[in-house]
Order: sequence, then C-alpha cells, then structure tokens
Amino acid sequence: MRIQLSDHFTYRRLLRFVVSPVLMMVCTSFYGIVDGFFVSNYVGKTPFAAVNLIIPILMGIGTIGFMIGTGGSAVVSIKLGEGKRDLANRYFSMLICSATVGGILLSIAGFIFTPEIASALGAEGELLEHCIVYGRILFVAEPAFILQNMFQNFFVAAEKPGLSLKMSVASGLTNMFLDYLFIAQFHWGVAGAAIATAMGQVVGGIVPVFYFAGKNDSLLRFTKTKFEKRVFLLACANGSSEMVSNLSMSVVSILYNFQLMRLAGEDGIAAYGIIMYVNFVFQAIFIGYTIGAAPVVSYHYGAGNQPELKNLFQKSLMLMGIAGIGMTLLAVGFHKPLVGVFAGYDAALFAMTCRGFRIYAMAFVLMGINIWASAFFTALNNGAVSAVISFLRTLLFQVAAVCLLPLIWGLDGIWLAIVVAEVLAMLITVLFFIRERGRYHYM
Repeated sequence: MRIQLSDHFTYRRLLRFVVSPVLMMVCTSFYGIVDGFFVSNYVGKTPFAAVNLIIPILMGIGTIGFMIGTGGSAVVSIKLGEGKRDLANRYFSMLICSATVGGILLSIAGFIFTPEIASALGAEGELLEHCIVYGRILFVAEPAFILQNMFQNFFVAAEKPGLSLKMSVASGLTNMFLDYLFIAQFHWGVAGAAIATAMGQVVGGIVPVFYFAGKNDSLLRFTKTKFEKRVFLLACANGSSEMVSNLSMSVVSILYNFQLMRLAGEDGIAAYGIIMYVNFVFQAIFIGYTIGAAPVVSYHYGAGNQPELKNLFQKSLMLMGIAGIGMTLLAVGFHKPLVGVFAGYDAALFAMTCRGFRIYAMAFVLMGINIWASAFFTALNNGAVSAVISFLRTLLFQVAAVCLLPLIWGLDGIWLAIVVAEVLAMLITVLFFIRERGRYHYM
C-alpha cells in the first residue's frame, strides 16, 4: 500500500515511510567508510590520514546539495500541499538546473586550487601528495555529488523514498566493488579509492536525472522552467541550516585535525577519522529520518492541518530520543570491534581510538533530537530558527569546546567537545520549541 504525504501517520506508518531515507543515508555514509577501510588496511596510515585531512573540504562543498535539497523540497512540498503541482514541478526543475551550473563552477575552482587547499590544511611531503591525488579526482565528480544530495530530498517529496534507497544502494555497491578492485587488486592506492567514490557519486547523482526527465508516476518531473531568483534564494535561506550543519562539520573537522596534529600527530588524525566513520553511520540514521519526515511536515503545514503537525512533532521526538539512547548503548558496548575494523593492525592507534570513541559516543543521546529540531523548523519554512540551532550546535559550541577543553583535559578534551556542544544545543532547542509553539501549534 502506497503511503502518501496527505496520510495520517501512526508510528508504524511513519517508520515505514522513513525507513528508505534512513537506509539511503546509511548507504551514503559508507562512501567514506569503505574508502577508509581499504586505504587503512591496504595502502597505509599516511595515505589514510591524507584522505581524512582533505575529505572535509569535499564534503563541505557537497553541502550545497543539502542546502538546496532540503530548502527546496520544503518549498516544493508546501506547493504540493496547496494543490499547485505545476508550480512545484517548475520550482523543482529550476533548482536542479541552478545547482548543476553552480556545481560545475565550484568543481573547476577546486581542481585548480587543490594543492593550495591541502597545504593550508597542514599537509606536506608524502601527506600532501596523497591529498592532491585524492582531492582532484573527487573534485571532478563534485557536481554529481551535489545532485545526489539534492535528489535524496526530492525523491521523498515526490513520494518515492524507495527509489532514493535503490539509488543509494546502487551507488554504495558501485563504490564498494570498485574500491576492492582498484585498491586490493589493482593496487592504485588513494587514486583508486577516489575513482571508486567518484563513480558511486555519478550513479547517485546522474541516474535520477533520467528518471525525472521522463514520464513517471511520482509527484515530480522536469518541466520547462526559468531562473526565479526569489524562489532560489528562499530555498537557499530555508535550507541554510542544513548547509550550516553539514558545512560546520567540515570546518570543525579541520579544527579537530589541527588540534590532534598538535597533540597526537598523524595517529590523532587517523583516530579521529575512524571515530568519524562510525559517527557517519549513526548520524546518518538521524539525518535519514529527518529527510523522510520533513516533507510530511511541510505538506501538512501547507495544508493547514495542525492536528497532524502535533502528531508528527510528538512521535518524532519520541523516536529520536529512543534512537539516541540505543545508539549510545550500542557504541559503548561494541566500540572495540567497530574500531578494530580500521585500526586492528596498530595497538597504539587502537587504544587511542577506543578511549576517544567511548567519550564521543555520549553525544548520541541528544544528537538526534537536535538534528530533528533544525529540520523541523526548515520544514515549517522557518529557516532562521533552523539556522540558529544548526549554527550554535555544529559550529559555535563545538569550536569553543574543541579550543578550550584540551587546555583542561588534553586529548580527552577533544573527544568531549561534541558532548558539551550537544548539551548546550539541547538547551537552545527546548527554548525554541517553547517560543514557537504558539505560531505553529505543534504542542
């Protein structure tokens, strides 16, 4: 039975609707993880550190796709809720075209300046060489990566979350197979890892273009359009919180790497990279839920259905809270085998990473609710509140914590920074929930 945006959502129906985006994001998170596994185990610790050093830049540029995708899907879903399907398709087509052009320009600039970017991050010698090789190959595929991030949201708005999952599975399998082939069999090193990831991104970003360009049974398809500055800026402003969240992760990762290089050298960067790989999977579950549930919120907001908004708000908070506690228990209970996948060959690196991950895992308790809060306000077309929550949570609080806490607790202070940031963000989230309840009637 097909689930529609206009339905009333019980826990079962809501979980069925979001399961595809959740699995989709988990599959997407495996891009870096698979690269990290093969590079760490087949190429070496220095190339592994190089991948972790340059990848925040690549992920940061890819956040443009998250921004336009989340903000644009909210705009499009609201129009669908208002019954204006033709207008929704026109906006959808315009946003995809605009992002493609912008992605190509950024790809060219990134490719040219990769050596300067890597040097600014502190890379030199062999570390610098590996950064340049990995970075330049992935900059070529950056437009496809941006589109992939956008289609993850628009597939849900089109009532086709299952197709989004299929695209992500296809992308992930492509990446995994080519990683094994290029690294383990052909011994192409970091170049092989980059090519494998790039090909996975091409599958996820380009194949959906053909789907929406032809006849389909979804709510969306490409149509004649023109650039509409107001709508484009509205989508960017509305999705800016998601961009801030993802871009901040890249900026904070760079700061973490600087601090870890100072306190623990290349081992510190490698340890942080391993923790991030596991974090990507856990966080992907939270993000996948918001991708799946946000268009539903937008639809009912556009339709003026306040009882369903209250229903979605209450159920989402409950699900995110339970998921956060469960992930923390899972991370603490299975930290050794999770870390061992990447660092089993080096006892010192393994011990450092295990200790760091146990501390870091405490953040998962509150992380899901904070991520949902930001996405919830984006879905309500309130990009300002959403951006404030994301900015404080992912940038200001973490930057302050990662700069100050190491002065007190040394290396442990770096791992504790994310926990402190999530606690402070929860206080802000609760304040906004209370302040905005009279406006949207979700409580």
